[in-house]
Amino acid sequence: MKHTNLAVAAAVTGLLAVGATTLTSAPAHAAEKEKCYGVAKAGQNDCATNTSSCAGTSTEDGQKDAFVMVPKGLCDRLAGGSTSSS
Repeated sequence: MKHTNLAVAAAVTGLLAVGATTLTSAPAHAAEKEKCYGVAKAGQNDCATNTSSCAGTSTEDGQKDAFVMVPKGLCDRLAGGSTSSS
């Protein structure tokens, strides 16, 4: 019986340690992203545009004022991607 309790305690401790690591690394990932304009598919933009007030409301593919969040440095490599709104 003692071995079972020890195994359960070790498993719970391990899960807590992994969860704490995940929570502390999340802000670092968010800081490594940038807005990429002109590459979102219709209805797939991340935030408001000049012509609409909500995410997911772009009306055409590649709309120049609609953006999606991408890893920093990726936008320059995407066809039609720009880090500034047109």
